[in-house]
Amino acid sequence: MRHTSVWLPLTLIVLLAAPAAWAADEPDAAEAAPSASDNTAETGAAAGTESDNAGDRADAPDPEATETVPEDETAVPDAPVLGPQVSSKVELTPEEKAEKEARKACKIEICDIIATREPMGEDIACDIKKTWRAESLTKMLGDQFSWPWGRAVCQSKLNLSRADLAGAMLEPNATIKMEKFAVSCELHTGEGEPYVVEAELSPEVTFKNGKAVSASINWGDVSAPLMIYPVLYAGTGLDNSSNLLGSEVVEMVNEFTYKKCAEVKDELPGRRVN
Repeated sequence: MRHTSVWLPLTLIVLLAAPAAWAADEPDAAEAAPSASDNTAETGAAAGTESDNAGDRADAPDPEATETVPEDETAVPDAPVLGPQVSSKVELTPEEKAEKEARKACKIEICDIIATREPMGEDIACDIKKTWRAESLTKMLGDQFSWPWGRAVCQSKLNLSRADLAGAMLEPNATIKMEKFAVSCELHTGEGEPYVVEAELSPEVTFKNGKAVSASINWGDVSAPLMIYPVLYAGTGLDNSSNLLGSEVVEMVNEFTYKKCAEVKDELPGRRVN
């Protein structure tokens, strides 16, 4: 079992280090609340039962003694209180919308190379930024741990060789070795300046027939506040020696290559798909 104190900061950096992390379109939606129609039906059924029981207990009135009540003076029962309107849809902030559009543009560039397998052209160079909400991070950790900070804002500059990526899709066996780059994450607590966690990494992914089969992150220097630094340093060192996170990177790469690229297939500029 992975130690929680190591897994929390490592998870945050790995999410940005692998392509599938910033390809995610938005934070996870909250669980949908029960619909108003369900509450209304239940309330109405209860009211109907109560009304029937009251009718059984009351004596039948004398028809001749019953006064006719004007229609406009008939008592109207109060409607049940259902609470404010809620929705499972996540509303993005203006900053999150801008981040999403920037990630999509980079995603289309990468997916076009994967689809066309065209080695000639400009390399990938994208400034990536992603805001992770606290509830999304807790959910990604399996709802087993409480995320100790607020939102996390991560950013990096992604550089990827077009020829290497196209070759990985064409050749039966190929390995992509990325140059060292830095990832920076701001952990917001709501009080004072955010904590900053930084790490260098140079990922390596091996492909077989266009599918990732093995990977390693290859962590470099790390920087973090004193309370986080020891576990971050130990965690990156452990991953370098035992490659604990390699299988997760493989899964993320393959999800991006097949699932995420399929989402934008109609927006690819090359359109030279076999």
